[in-house]
Amino acid sequence: MSTDTTDETAEGGAGHRSYRRVLTGNPRLAVLLAGYVVSSVGDGILLIALPLLAIRHHGQLSAPVAVGLVMTAPYVLSTVLALSIGLGRLRLPTRAVVITDSALRTVLFTVVGLAAMADRIDIRFLVVALLLGSVLHQTASSSRRLVATGMAGKDELFTVNGLLGFANSLALYVVGPAVGGAVTVAFGADVAVLLEALSFLLLFGAVALVVPPQPRAPRAERSTESGWRILRLRPVAARLFFVVFFFNLSYMPVEVALPVLVNGELHGDGNTLGIIWTAFGAGALLGGALTGFLRKLHQQAVLVAVIALWGGSVVLLALAPSGPVAMCAFALGGLIYAPFTPIAYTFVQSELPPHEQQPVITLWTTGSTLAAPIGLPLSGPLVSALGARGGLLLSAALTLVLVPFAAKGLLGPRRVA
Repeated sequence: MSTDTTDETAEGGAGHRSYRRVLTGNPRLAVLLAGYVVSSVGDGILLIALPLLAIRHHGQLSAPVAVGLVMTAPYVLSTVLALSIGLGRLRLPTRAVVITDSALRTVLFTVVGLAAMADRIDIRFLVVALLLGSVLHQTASSSRRLVATGMAGKDELFTVNGLLGFANSLALYVVGPAVGGAVTVAFGADVAVLLEALSFLLLFGAVALVVPPQPRAPRAERSTESGWRILRLRPVAARLFFVVFFFNLSYMPVEVALPVLVNGELHGDGNTLGIIWTAFGAGALLGGALTGFLRKLHQQAVLVAVIALWGGSVVLLALAPSGPVAMCAFALGGLIYAPFTPIAYTFVQSELPPHEQQPVITLWTTGSTLAAPIGLPLSGPLVSALGARGGLLLSAALTLVLVPFAAKGLLGPRRVA
């Protein structure tokens, strides 16, 4: 991979372009990213609403186990479909995937929100609805990235990936949780879920408006190889794939332990949880804005450093004696984590021709999120046994154990494929 990181000046020139120049020079991309932001706000609202619905309707299950099940359900069928693309020869038009997923989630969360308002919901209903309604969501996640980067030039790849990370941090972790916390406290989690439905309706409109239907690629340019076979030909990228998977797996106890900690030892509510996630997002927002300044550094070394520092931030979160301290620890975590995804995706995409990107990026996204349906069900019983703070310390320990393996895999000598 090229390490040339020359910046484009305000007057122009080669190299990576600024966020402002990319957006003002490509209005259709700006509208598309606005749609992504709105839907990510909806997903940020769900970070607050779904755990609270699970805690409220956990029935005979313990609250941590119910939270783990609800947070796992959206990944199960979605992972099966995404793996059939990443490991097989199935190819789906990226625009159609994003539009269909947006329509499906609009319907799903409208039904869930209305059922919750009518008090006709239990943990089984919630899990089944999320299982079925999220079947396209992982494939759509990679498709959204491919649609956006496909609307930009190759010299804008780092910038667009940075924009996606910046926008995601702003919407998913700053605006979304703040809105979710406020809405759940004022109106209830059911209304918050309806806002998620509205956000994907708006994304549906944005994609339909600015992304033209895709012509069928010439046969010579269609990839017939699986994403895994393509990835294996690039050894550092393949090793990074496993690093990302285990990094995400070690994070999963945080998703279960944090709402339990807030509702328990920190004596908080949905608004408190929203504020803590917003703090994470604020840190990630700053980190995303600063990501461009890391271009001149060795990218694999930055990724290893992010893993190590994130582990330290989770230790601080686990030891937080109060809500404000937890907020500061999670804000630090957001600042540290923000550059990870843009750098990882840019590293992989820069080594692939366009016709190989869907199978590889779909496999990559699936591998990243596959940790959720594996880690979340395990995290529920672990947090029940260890407590919320013990679950967070376990997450930190697993992350820090990963650091030397990541360093060896990413910073060691390259192997010939």
